[in-house]
Amino acid sequence: MTRPLRILLSPQARQALAPAIAGVLGDRVFELVTAEQAADPAQAGVDIAFVSRDVTGLSTKHVLTEELLAFYAVLRRSEALQWVHIHSAGADRPIYPELRARGVSVCTSSGANAEVVAQTALAGLLALARRFPQLMAAQQARTWAPLVGEAQAPRDLAGQTAVLVGWGPIGQGLGAFLRLLGLKLVVVRQNLPRAATEAGVEMVSFPALPTVLPRADWLILACPLTPQTRGLVNQEALAALPPGACLINVARGEVVVEPALIEALRAGHLGGAYLDVFEHEPLGRDSPLWTLPNVIVTPHSAGHSDGNHRRVCDLFLANLARWQAGQPLQHSIP
Repeated sequence: MTRPLRILLSPQARQALAPAIAGVLGDRVFELVTAEQAADPAQAGVDIAFVSRDVTGLSTKHVLTEELLAFYAVLRRSEALQWVHIHSAGADRPIYPELRARGVSVCTSSGANAEVVAQTALAGLLALARRFPQLMAAQQARTWAPLVGEAQAPRDLAGQTAVLVGWGPIGQGLGAFLRLLGLKLVVVRQNLPRAATEAGVEMVSFPALPTVLPRADWLILACPLTPQTRGLVNQEALAALPPGACLINVARGEVVVEPALIEALRAGHLGGAYLDVFEHEPLGRDSPLWTLPNVIVTPHSAGHSDGNHRRVCDLFLANLARWQAGQPLQHSIP
């Protein structure tokens, strides 16, 4: 007798998705199991896993909750594990290369939160452009400090240049916003089109990044973490930016060399930064980034939205249907 297909997921996801999964699998016999149920080594492992947002919870790549560790333990001991679907667009947590080395397919939810991240990055840019950190500090001090006078007045955004690193769903969404505001856009991307411009946007490759940095009023990071992008924004890159340029990072913290960033901010070479990601997360309480007056810090939450869960679940169910039909999975990490 063939054993049932076993799918690992959280209790919340099991309750929400059980009818939809049954609809996708049809007559196939299956079991939906939680990490607690699968913890017994005497029990069979799982074939498929769905890592929803509530599974990772408040954990980071560097600090893991006990609940997430229990989930990972089931993945590691499941010899028959075939594929894992994760809620995030990036798959740079250490366990995912480990699973891929075993031949397990790892599929991301690329695009599920792209619009939300793009909106958040735009909000960070607008906040810096309109000097909200300065205005909010004045508010806390109960000081009436309007931005008047040549030295205080914010620059018009129209005509400024944004160098945008990454041209996936987030980069493309953000690029559309920036062009609507009248910014000139230079995109740094892995795979260049045949033409140097695409839809009026200048395109360059990663090796050409140093040549475009001196033109950047805004350096915006929306790229995945890869060997090519790790440490991409280092001391030399930051020095190549014109004085007063600002940094927006909604990619991964390791794309930026953090001590070099802090030095550039303290020295006043950078005009400001909006940072949602950091080299080590949670950001240490002693980090200067918390208190620098020209920095906006958010706790890796640029993509959080109440609609994300539904979009991620839809992607998982669509991939489950492909798996059931023997078709290639979408957003599989190579």
